[in-house]
Amino acid sequence: MPIALYALALGGFGIGLTEFVIAGLLPEVAADFRVTEAVAGYLISGYALSVAVGAIALTAALGRVDRKKALLGLMILFIAGNLLSAVAPSYELMLLGRILAALCHGAFFGIGAVVAADLVPQNRKAAAISVMFAGLTIANVLGVPLGTFLGQAAGWRATFWAIAAIGIVAFAGITVLVRPTPAAARTGLLSEFRIFGNRQVWLSMVVTVLGYGGMFGAFSYIAYTLTEVSGFSSSTVPWLLVLFGVGLFAGNIAGGKAADRDLGRTLIVLLAALTVVLAVFALVAGSQLATVVALVLMGGFGFATVPGLQMRILAHAADAPTLGSGANIAAFNVGNAFGAWAGGLTLAAGLGYTAPMWAGAAVTLAGLLVFLVAAAVPGGEFHRDRTLTLNGATR
Repeated sequence: MPIALYALALGGFGIGLTEFVIAGLLPEVAADFRVTEAVAGYLISGYALSVAVGAIALTAALGRVDRKKALLGLMILFIAGNLLSAVAPSYELMLLGRILAALCHGAFFGIGAVVAADLVPQNRKAAAISVMFAGLTIANVLGVPLGTFLGQAAGWRATFWAIAAIGIVAFAGITVLVRPTPAAARTGLLSEFRIFGNRQVWLSMVVTVLGYGGMFGAFSYIAYTLTEVSGFSSSTVPWLLVLFGVGLFAGNIAGGKAADRDLGRTLIVLLAALTVVLAVFALVAGSQLATVVALVLMGGFGFATVPGLQMRILAHAADAPTLGSGANIAAFNVGNAFGAWAGGLTLAAGLGYTAPMWAGAAVTLAGLLVFLVAAAVPGGEFHRDRTLTLNGATR
């Protein structure tokens, strides 16, 4: 793989660390700013909402800009946001720093996915995208535990100083290693939005919302499942989440390679397998050994869908790939919010701590059904001669 992909992956690592590490530092942040846990939680939800906004708005605004310059500009915004978080004298400025960092998140991955795909031949595009997203998965495996440890040992601000430093290194790497990539020719901003007249673009985003949202909804309440059902102590939860992160990393790489071979079949198999894993997890959560296995499989199958879902929308939004890619990043975050909401409803209804798993399985199954519909209508994987297609070519 081209070395430039690893510069993009480092940027993804920093962005993933910014998104997830705050969860482990919320008690310290809340105590420092003297706000309640619920108010401190807005540092997470505010970030997620800003990702969705930036994924479409900034990606569209940067459509005329050389993609390398766009990525560098986004990294500057990322560095500034984390520096503001590190020095913020008040909760409000801390939230502003989080929002600034979040705005670059979706656009970076959206534009970066297009740049990554352009660096390799047609038959390796999904694998290239998976390398870029590997930074995000490594942030879960190593970055979040280490960032939490640093914040607890040296103060939570030290973590954000470290993240800003990672951003500076990623900026240097992109500057040196990523070649200039002119933006695609376009007649105007409105012309790019015409991709949303393609029903396959919308169907792809719905599959992303449901397919990824089901996994994230189950994961949102995993600490309760692990402690209240499986019987693990709270001190072991971070280490169990490292195992989940290992599954994310392995699934991301394997899913990218599989999607390059056969995009349609890969997504069907992965969505079906994830549905089964979530349902079985709910049934075996009382067993600690089975829970460990299920946790790794949930992360593996859940994130294995990401390269294929991103490749599919790039194929159907070819006239405006960066906007389409950014819109799908927004869809991932909408899926995060929807899945967590659905899982929360089951807990509020008193259905128990395995109920979010059942809700996640149902949401993922809905994603699979939507994909089967998308594949069967004109432009879909099944439509041409009733056979599966790979990147537009009949197999």
